[in-house]
Amino acid sequence: MPHQSPSFFRRLFRHRRTNVTSEGVQFLLFTLAIGLAAINTGNNLFYLLFAMMLSLILTSGVVAEYCLRRLEFHRHLPDHLLVNEPSTVTLVAKNRKSWLPSFSLTMFDVSDGHELHRGLEVRQLLPGASRLLSYPLIATRRGRLQLSGVCVETEFPFGLFKKQTFYPLEEAIIVCPELKPMDEGWLGGLFTAGPDRSIHRRGYGNDLYNLRLYQAGDDSRKIHWPTTARTSQLTVRETEAEDQRRAIVHLPIVAPMSHDALFEQAVSLTASIVHHLAQHGYILQLVVGASRSSFGQGDLHLLDLQRMLALCERSSPHAESVMQGESLRHPLELDGATIIVVQSWLGPEDTEPENLTILINGSVVAGASHAV
Repeated sequence: MPHQSPSFFRRLFRHRRTNVTSEGVQFLLFTLAIGLAAINTGNNLFYLLFAMMLSLILTSGVVAEYCLRRLEFHRHLPDHLLVNEPSTVTLVAKNRKSWLPSFSLTMFDVSDGHELHRGLEVRQLLPGASRLLSYPLIATRRGRLQLSGVCVETEFPFGLFKKQTFYPLEEAIIVCPELKPMDEGWLGGLFTAGPDRSIHRRGYGNDLYNLRLYQAGDDSRKIHWPTTARTSQLTVRETEAEDQRRAIVHLPIVAPMSHDALFEQAVSLTASIVHHLAQHGYILQLVVGASRSSFGQGDLHLLDLQRMLALCERSSPHAESVMQGESLRHPLELDGATIIVVQSWLGPEDTEPENLTILINGSVVAGASHAV
């Protein structure tokens, strides 16, 4: 039985940490001085005062420990984040103690071993009560944001010690690349790239296909006001689908370390192009290195493409397997769609990173360096 004691105490205190505040340092020095005076003088009053101060230190540790015990946390995250775009996160804190409240709680998110201060404070959490806290979460880099738990801190009751405990709460969220505003002139040329023929069927386009009565759920922007005014009935217009509104967006991932910042710009620009094309009704396919998505459109498909870009990683040009895998499935091998390539590295002769290179159907786009 004795050999189990260290393991028990290790489990009890592995998530605990105690720091002394500036007031606590002064109090401890004063306590030490009173203790020395009691020993040197033998005065009972000093012994009484010294015992009282030691009891305050002990009480501070015990009360703080009970404030931090038996808490429960639940975090509600959005489906995804965008770089540098704030999103609201909610944290539910619950006191599972049956009769002891918790006081002066400060909560931090823990990610990669770092405590992230969110300004979350609860002055009092009654037994069995819960508190809903909301705060903005801003991610500064794309990829997978891993939140490992919640760190709770209190200085109750006397502010002498800052006691912390860690509650594991593993969660991950995908951070999509930043969407930047694009130059409208350059964007207009991008939208008109390729043939502009249409086929006689309903879909996204500019030419009129049919007029019909308004139905619940129709887009109010498609209301045909001249006909509505003439017939006194809400009428919407349907447009002909354009058979060439298909695009393949390709992001090569091979680039040296010196082009890392430019590669991140290429990822952001690719995400912006994909977003704008999706908003204009294009059927999109994304090729990132050797990975390829299916053709599709709509919000769910767009989200899949954004997540694909969020998780892509730059590959060194010395990785021959990556080079071969990328060349085997080059998007230029496919026909029937506008092909857009965003390159951050042009090859071994490109030794100094300058600007991105954008090609549409094999031709370099003029002014691509000012696209974003």
